[in-house]
Formats: sequence, structure tokens, C-alpha cells
Amino acid sequence: MKMSSVLVAAAFAVMAGSAARAAEIRVLSSNAVKTTLEELAPRFEKATEHKLAFTFGASAALTSDIEKGATFDVAILTASGIDDLLKRGKLAGSRTDLARSSSGMAVRKGAPKPDISTTDAFKRTLLAAKSIAYVEQGGTGIYLKGLFERLGIADELKPKIKLLPPTNPAAFAVANGEAEIGMTQISEILPYAGAELVGPLPAEIQLYTVFSAGTAANAKEQEAARAFIKFITSPAAASVFKAKGLEPTS
Repeated sequence: MKMSSVLVAAAFAVMAGSAARAAEIRVLSSNAVKTTLEELAPRFEKATEHKLAFTFGASAALTSDIEKGATFDVAILTASGIDDLLKRGKLAGSRTDLARSSSGMAVRKGAPKPDISTTDAFKRTLLAAKSIAYVEQGGTGIYLKGLFERLGIADELKPKIKLLPPTNPAAFAVANGEAEIGMTQISEILPYAGAELVGPLPAEIQLYTVFSAGTAANAKEQEAARAFIKFITSPAAASVFKAKGLEPTS
């Protein structure tokens, strides 16, 4: 059976346990799983007749929006972000883990790929780079700021760092020639044809991030929201996560 058929079958199985009434499911999601959800969404919508309305962004920014009262049915953020929202009563039920992501480095397509096989090589590459870009509010960007301090190169890198908004992903900026090097989640590098993945950060300084889902405590479409989460944690959906550079947790 082709993968598309398997996914549709999985969606029909989900629909069997959900309400027949079509609903619009509002989803706030991290950019790290954007391409995965964009591939899965049409199959889910076709089989269930539910509609998905996505808002993508950096997890930290979306978490802040939720705390300020943003309306939504499903949140797909970092596991720590979901846990925090559960504690604050913004989400109902429990956390559902989807996939684990690694951070990596990107350069413009066709450019030489620098050595980042060890921490020392990673440091040398950054110090030699003309410009380094990452999303300031992104999970990787927040982590890198502390990492540069720990590696003792923060002051030397400061003049060459380009801080990006969530609307200008690091790999996109690299592909456009805005920066020599970009760093972000690997799943946010692979979609851009104009950028190439150099590789993951060295194991000893790698940032592993688990992305999870939760339903809003006041979700308008609770049942449809749970059906969507069930679908994106199905075995068929797991293969799509993997193809997009993510490691499924289910």
C-alpha cells in the first residue's frame, strides 16, 4: 500500500471515533514541524472533512501569545513549553510527544561545507565565518547564545551575528545570501533548495528538542483536536516526520 493510502486509511480510522460534524481546528505550531504538518494536513482534511487553520512561528513566541490569550484548539510546541502551559491551566489533559529534533548548520547551496565534526572544529568554523544567522526567539537561537558564552567566543562572534525574526528562517536567509552560515533545527533546513545542510552540531554540544502537542483548555473543537493529535501520532504519520528530518517518538 502506498504511503498516501496508508495515511488516508489512518485518518479514516481516526474519523470513526470522532464526531461527524466538520470542524475548523486552529493549530499554533512551531516552525520545526511546519513542513511535516503541511504534508499531513491535506490527507487528514480529505478523510475527516475537518479543516486545519495553522499559525506557525517560534515556540517561545507562540507560548507567549497563548499566555496573552490567543485562541486555538491545538498547540504544537517544545515539550517544555507544553508542560509550562499545562501547569498554567492553558492546556487540558496531558502532553503528547511527537518527535525529537536536532540542531544543525546550513550554508548556501554549492558553497564549501566547513568542518563541524568536533567542538573545536565548530569553534574554528564560526570564528572564520563572515556572518552567522539564527532566529533570535527560536529555541536554537536561545540555546546558541548561552553556548557561545560557554565556549568563550561570544565577544568575538558578536559583530558577525545576524539575529533574525521568526518570519525569516535561518536557512532561508542563507539561501538568499544574507548570511554565510545559518543555524537552526535540521527540519527547518531541509525544505530550502537554496541551502544545504552541513551537518548536525557536534554530539557533545548538540541541542535535542522534543516537540509535543496539547489541546487548549477552552478549545472550541475539543473532539476534533484530539482526532488530529491521534492522526499525527499514528505509525503512518511517523514516516513523514522521519522524512522531514525529525525522529518520531512514537
